Amino acid sequence: MQRFKALLPQTRTSLRTLYSHHRAFSAQPNYAVHDDGDSQEQILVEGRVKSRAAIFNRPSSLNSLNSSMVARLKRLYDSWEENSDIGFVLMKGSGRAFCSGSDVLRLYHTLNEGNADEAEQFFKTLYSFVYLQGTYLKPHVAILDGITMGCGSGISLPGMFRVVTDKTFFSHPEAQIGFHPDAGASYILSRLPGYLGEYLALTGDKLNGVEMMACGLATHYSLNARLALLEERLGKLITDEPSVVEASLAQYGDIVYPDKSSVIHRIDTIDRCFCHDTVEEIIEALEKEAVESCDNWCSTAVRRIREASPLSLKVILRSIREGRFETLDKCLIREYRISLHGISKNVSSDFFEGVRARMVDKDFAPKWDPPSLKEVPEDMVDYYFSPLESELMLPTALREPYM
Repeated sequence: MQRFKALLPQTRTSLRTLYSHHRAFSAQPNYAVHDDGDSQEQILVEGRVKSRAAIFNRPSSLNSLNSSMVARLKRLYDSWEENSDIGFVLMKGSGRAFCSGSDVLRLYHTLNEGNADEAEQFFKTLYSFVYLQGTYLKPHVAILDGITMGCGSGISLPGMFRVVTDKTFFSHPEAQIGFHPDAGASYILSRLPGYLGEYLALTGDKLNGVEMMACGLATHYSLNARLALLEERLGKLITDEPSVVEASLAQYGDIVYPDKSSVIHRIDTIDRCFCHDTVEEIIEALEKEAVESCDNWCSTAVRRIREASPLSLKVILRSIREGRFETLDKCLIREYRISLHGISKNVSSDFFEGVRARMVDKDFAPKWDPPSLKEVPEDMVDYYFSPLESELMLPTALREPYM
């Protein structure tokens, strides 16, 4: 255990509430001087009367994000916020996904090739964009039509309006690949009703669009078939007023309720089982509930947790619990530490093993290290939360964080 303590630095070096709140297209700045050709093709821009839209355009990769895409996205949003001719901003995906999260395969190969600096820059830019989104000064509409996984939620949910559809599903499956829900996830998940956030993060279970509405992750629900009408309406708006944008979204919205089988109706069971202080106690509570209720749902939850990286599970639980009491910027700084420590191989290679097993070799038999919860020492978990030599710097003096 002393080997982990030796890695701990001795000194530090240097959503609004969850979910609050025409210049001609040819006159846009020329981003080509900054963007490579791939990023321009992978994030398209639509110019509208008084708005701009960023469109993720990697449908074959489920719109997963790479370094150049994130950098382009941040440059676009910075420019649009400063442009007084733009009233509001929209974000959406092409194909059957909104955004499936980070391009984990590319990250895996980048790290194995020894390009740690590129990976570090990816996380730094990604988290900086999430903070920009969470403090954005203009109305923002994210159309989450399709798969919304991992950091796909972080780049969209802190914004003002989140539209989901009958095609939407949301999940954080990072524990299954030896990583952790990042890009503001500890802020977002910790503010869900009860202990639903812990349940979603530890099991990787999915929510559909209706369930996202029910728990506050989304602000509006619209059928996929009506999205074209909704977007046409938004494209004609000449406004920077949130109330006007909201009225247009509501015009094409639907009132929906979770069906009887929804996990939303299990919130009491989730609270009883996931309120505990340790992952071991959560599993014990679920197993007890399974015996007493003969409910297969509890057994499935236990199975999903046991399939995940034991180290990741402990890191995730602590991260979400700390997120309950922190602003978005503090959550992002902590997650940045966890991410860089997690890809460093200093104490564990679970990220590499998880990606190998599920996305490279696809044998679905990861060999976690440590292999069980009881073998994960507390100082190993502490290491993931320890300060970095170069910390994430966010413009909190210029952009006030929200609780």
